[in-house]
Formats: sequence, C-alpha cells, structure tokens
Amino acid sequence: MSATVKMHGMDGSLVKPDWPPLALAEVRLLLRQFPALGDAQRILSVSPRPFSAAGVIATSNGRIFVKRHHRSVRDAEGLHEEHRFLAHLLASGARVPRVFASASGETAVEIGEWTYEVHGMPEGVDLYEDAISWTPFRSAAHAHSAGQALARLHLATREFDAPRRKPRPLVAGFTIFAGGNPEAELERYLTARPTLADHAEVRRCAREALDLLAPFHAELLPLLPALPPLWTHNDLHASNLFWNSFTENAQATSIIDFGLADRANAVHDLAQAIERNIVEWLVLVQDPAHPQNVPVHFDHLDALLAGYDSVRPLSEEEAAALAPMTALCHAEFALSEADYYLGVLHSEENARLAYDGYLAGHARWFRRLEAGGALLTALRRWAETRICQPQGERA
Repeated sequence: MSATVKMHGMDGSLVKPDWPPLALAEVRLLLRQFPALGDAQRILSVSPRPFSAAGVIATSNGRIFVKRHHRSVRDAEGLHEEHRFLAHLLASGARVPRVFASASGETAVEIGEWTYEVHGMPEGVDLYEDAISWTPFRSAAHAHSAGQALARLHLATREFDAPRRKPRPLVAGFTIFAGGNPEAELERYLTARPTLADHAEVRRCAREALDLLAPFHAELLPLLPALPPLWTHNDLHASNLFWNSFTENAQATSIIDFGLADRANAVHDLAQAIERNIVEWLVLVQDPAHPQNVPVHFDHLDALLAGYDSVRPLSEEEAAALAPMTALCHAEFALSEADYYLGVLHSEENARLAYDGYLAGHARWFRRLEAGGALLTALRRWAETRICQPQGERA
C-alpha cells in the first residue's frame, strides 16, 4: 500500500508523503495500549493530508481513526493542548470526535520518535475526503451549513479558558497583529523560532508582508477590544467537516482536525474559514503574475456569513473587523508552516513557498484592488448592510 500512497502537495499536486504511511503491524502494536478498542484488522483508508500520517482502521470492535506525528511536530504535551480543548467541546455538546485514552489513561502515546492519538469516527460521511485546502465548497448550501457549524463551535468553546499554546510548528495563532505593535510582536514570534529568526529571506518576506498589511492592521486596531479571546479551530475547510449525505444540500454533522487550534478570537476563526474556502489560492501559486485571475466565490461567501450569523450573530464591531482580519489571518500560519519545512523537514523549496508565496504573496494579493481588494470591499459592504438589518433578518 505504501508505494501507492500520495499526499496533497503545497501546489495542489499529489506527491510522495513526507512521513511513512501507517502500517498494520505498527497500529496493532499501538492498540495493545487500548485494549477496549479491539484488535486492528485492516487499514481501510490512508489520509492524503500532509504534516502527519493517519488513516481509518477497522478493528474487531469497529472503526477508529489513528494519527501519527513526529515528536518534533507534536509531542505528548502538544497533543494534550488539543485534547483538553476537544474534551471541553464534547462536554459542551459540540459535534467533534472523541479522543480515546489508553489503559493507563493517556490520550497521547509516545513510541520512539513518534506520538500517536486515537479518535472515534465522527458522525456523518467524509464528503470532501480528497479535497485540498483552498479549494471551494461544492455548493452554497454546503457553505451555509459550514458557517452554522463554526458558529455552534464558538458557542461551545466560550467557557474554555486555557492559555495560548506554547510555540510549536503548524499552529495558526493570532499574536502578531493582536496589539498595537506588530513589528515587536513579529520579532518575538521569530525569536521563539530560531530557524526563522536566522533565515534572511524569511525576515525579508516578513518585513515586506508587515509593510503591505499595515493598512489592514490600522483598520483592525480600534476594533480589537471588541474581539474577546476565544479558543478556535483555525482551519475550517470543507474537508475538516463531516456531512449527513453526499448531496449538494448536505448539512455538516461534525468538525474534525483541531491541530491548528489556539487561543485567538471568533472573527479570526471566521476569517480563516473565508480564507480557506472562498479564495482559490492555488491558482495564484500556479500563476503569480496574474493575481486578478484568482477565483473568489462570492456566492459561497454570502452563504457562509449568513449561516454563521443565523446561529451566532456578530456584533457590529466584529462584522467591521472581518475584512481587515481576512487580510491578516493567514500571516502567522504561513510563518509556522515555513518553520515546519525549514526546521523539521529541511525543505527550502517548500519553505520558500510558505514565506514568499503564502506570507508575502497573499499580502500582495490583498493590496491589489482588482484582486483581494474586491473581496475586502464585499466584506465591508456586507458589514455596512448588516447594521441596517434587524437581527431576525440575518439568516
């Protein structure tokens, strides 16, 4: 099986996986620590997503989902940050996967250079199993339901008051633009990640992005006090949802994959959902000379926002903050991704795509009026129009 396994590459192509796929013997050894789950019988599917190795496993007691991380990416302490969040969400009635504990009570198991976690299967079907991040919803109905699912998640997470995560690769936090001095916060961010701090091209692109994004930070700054801290998912792409059918009118049933979660705010999370689903960034990767040709799915944007607002109506300040936050929200994860490729995989090629193509490239796109400017204008108009509507009409 491993010879045919492919993963999603950064440019949208299918490539050889960075990490060896799960092997049945390996899973059987792991599940000895989880006797209640039964014996591993077969690997039913292998996830094509990068950053880890994962798959659905048939056991003698049913199906489970096993995920393996390199310890330089997620050690047990790092996974416990995510698992405490998931436990809170489950206790609050959110539709998220259960994380199983071993016979010794551990939800994160370290074996050699690897860290494992074992999840129950979420409710619903994996409608977007093969979809790559930054590809659109299949219908406006899916976008509307995704907005509702994200809003319900935000209601469930309100009482979770854990601190921000420790510096780790592949976390989509919100620190650089969360206050009045992005330059100082960027320096703190880089200093905590020496691989980035010592890389001249990362610093050059970060400086360029900071300059390009300065007007959006200035727009967001007076609204920041109205954005209360909240632990958020930070990667709500359609592929991180399960659905109740394979139809165009399918409704989201569960949210999965909390690997990028951190303490941010609801607007940041909603902006990430817009960034992940509404803009086809892979077109920009393939043709950076023509940023105006990047598709933006405005009908899906309207549906996503209507769905969210029908469950958790945004305040006027939150609605006004959404446009600048959409321009800013990906910057931190782009740096985190560069840190992963430079410090863990030692791939300068992929790192360059993260710090130049994603960090600086997206910032350039948002400053172009005929490209990102059109998306931000639509978000500002939505916020202005929404102020004039009674809450009962926001759906």
